[in-house]
Amino acid sequence: MSKLAIITGAGQGIGEGIAHRLAKDGYAIAVADINQSTANKVAQSLQDEGYSAKAYLVDVANRKQVFQLVADAVADLGELAVYVNNAGIAFIDSFIDSDPNDVERLLDVNLKGTYWGIQAAATQFKKQGHGGRIINAASLAGYEASALQSAYSASKFGIRGLTQSAAKELAKDKITVNAYNPGIVRTKMRDAIDEKTASLKHETVAQQQANCLSEIAIGREATPADVAEVVAWFASKAAGYVTGQSLQVDGGMRFH
Repeated sequence: MSKLAIITGAGQGIGEGIAHRLAKDGYAIAVADINQSTANKVAQSLQDEGYSAKAYLVDVANRKQVFQLVADAVADLGELAVYVNNAGIAFIDSFIDSDPNDVERLLDVNLKGTYWGIQAAATQFKKQGHGGRIINAASLAGYEASALQSAYSASKFGIRGLTQSAAKELAKDKITVNAYNPGIVRTKMRDAIDEKTASLKHETVAQQQANCLSEIAIGREATPADVAEVVAWFASKAAGYVTGQSLQVDGGMRFH
């Protein structure tokens, strides 16, 4: 059986880009998503290109479902090699007006979902006995918090902390843990962020997007493929000596 990469939130956007990129490197792909329809479409597109792939329905906020995802994908597709905690959600609102249900759901998905993913992947890697790669989705907002994204920023700062802590604990088991930190990536989620942000700032969406573009040194927004290349590097032999790191993928929006 093939070496397996499990990617959460792989039914669209960055996750879909990662799925296609890792497939090119020879991984069987577990396309995990809370939306069964989009997961099926991505898995089918991979199969149509000749790759091994299967769709899985999962809510990463549910620890039991995450562990079941790993068990099912390993049984179906092969030994786990890479686990990508890509699933995440966002909402835009002022700090004091943020709905508590929105805050709780975001932290459950982004922060706890990553925690459960690390637990499940590390448990499987230890069972297999020869290491593996865990790769987490943080964000530019996890380096410098964004106004109107308090819960999202907190979750992404937290993911950087989880990445470092897990890297320190799991290194002895030959498991590396790293994070990628996208800036502005043109996806459906980004479209929704721009629309709500523009509304709260009493600007047009075009103005909101132009303001953001002006902060990018390279002069363009990222594509999912740009982010996927960084994930593929973290998964590769070339990154075997790298762990606990959070790499900016923002075209030069912030420098650290």
